[in-house]
Amino acid sequence: MKEIQIFLFIFVMWILIIVGGGLLVSIVAPMTINGYGKLGSILDSGVKALIAMILVVVWIFTLSKIKNWIFHKQIKN
Repeated sequence: MKEIQIFLFIFVMWILIIVGGGLLVSIVAPMTINGYGKLGSILDSGVKALIAMILVVVWIFTLSKIKNWIFHKQIKN
């Protein structure tokens, strides 16, 4: 049972990586900010970087919760 939980964690980790990459490529990458002249490209890049960092933090938090749930379950057994 322990091996299944570890493989489940790895599977969820890969799913989150694929979903996160898909979100960034399909939604965030085509996004543009216009109307700020030369600052538009800098602002555009900054917003995209901020969104990517927020997604990374959310993914790490989610994986941490899943990891804690799996290992607490193993400790109880």
